[in-house]
Amino acid sequence: MLRRFALLSFFLLLAACNDRLSQENYARLKPGMTRPEVEQLLGKPTECSGAFGFSSCTWGDQQKFISIQYGGDKVLLFSGQGLR
Repeated sequence: MLRRFALLSFFLLLAACNDRLSQENYARLKPGMTRPEVEQLLGKPTECSGAFGFSSCTWGDQQKFISIQYGGDKVLLFSGQGLR
């Protein structure tokens, strides 16, 4: 039982260290970045929507997120909340 707990703790710690929704990654975002560049940094978005050449994608949930607005395939604006 102790071994299972230790193994589970290790994987949870590893997952926390690999969290892409961080202040460090947010600081790397720049206007003009392409969608593939953003997805290389943050992974696939949780959700996207858009029309007429503009789209908005969000990574995360209501407590911790990064939201990016694209014009065509380029970052126009971005915001974040709950990042560490």
